[in-house]
Amino acid sequence: MAYQKQLERIKNSSGFIAALDQSGGSTPKALENYGVNGDAYDNDEAMFDLVHEMRARIMTCEPFDNERVLGAILFEDTMEREVNGKPTANYLWEDKNIVPFLKVDKGLAERVDGVQSMRPMPNLDLLLDKAKKYPVFGTKMRSVVYEPSADGIELVVQQQFDVAKQILSKGFMPIVEPEVNIDSAKKQDCEFLLKADILRNLDRLNDDQQVMLKLTLPEEAGFYQELIEHPKVLKVVALSGGYSRSEACDRLKKNPGMIASFSRALTEGLSKQQSDDEFATKIDSSIGEIYEASKV
Repeated sequence: MAYQKQLERIKNSSGFIAALDQSGGSTPKALENYGVNGDAYDNDEAMFDLVHEMRARIMTCEPFDNERVLGAILFEDTMEREVNGKPTANYLWEDKNIVPFLKVDKGLAERVDGVQSMRPMPNLDLLLDKAKKYPVFGTKMRSVVYEPSADGIELVVQQQFDVAKQILSKGFMPIVEPEVNIDSAKKQDCEFLLKADILRNLDRLNDDQQVMLKLTLPEEAGFYQELIEHPKVLKVVALSGGYSRSEACDRLKKNPGMIASFSRALTEGLSKQQSDDEFATKIDSSIGEIYEASKV
């Protein structure tokens, strides 16, 4: 029952998806940007306590509302913690009507042939079974493309769709995320190869299967329109990829039909040292800017 309601919400409602899924490797930088330096914690447990505190502050803040925020992507550790006395995914869905997603990848493999594919996920089925205990709608997994290598990009996309089929078989909506690095010297060439491979893999899905796509904002405005309109794509969302919030929003406005799924661009300017009122004012402004860019 929850899945169908969540599906309708993602399909038909306006808004964007908040990426609150920084994991082990990216957490120190996220905390540093939030004004929490490495000397504030001695081990991973303490680090994850602090980043959960940051995420809970965002999620419970009044401006983080279902009028503008469609969904939120969680790290496994976040899913297993509580917000306001409830499991995080339950709090988001039951209290805020915000659709929870779960990051399922285990990080990136070494760079080979111009790409970083995903590390093996031997325990993916166990993680998905764990997610079934919560109102989790979908998943997210990330690879990165740096160079226009036909073989490398084909490998990344094929791996993404192979895992997506495993996720679909478990009853979840996969977000396929083959990110193109924004600093690639041949970013547009990467995007041409990537779109062609995505289209080939979409055509191999069964007629009753859909995925979501999370893509870097393209160099050519409207470049992913064919993917946005594809019957096997529920929604195309954009990652900020290191662009500032202002630039990410400007680029997003040039790509009607895409919505934001920002991480760093969402939390930009937030600080542990801010008062609750200052924090709420800042995040309200950020959410408003991203929401408006996602409406175009």
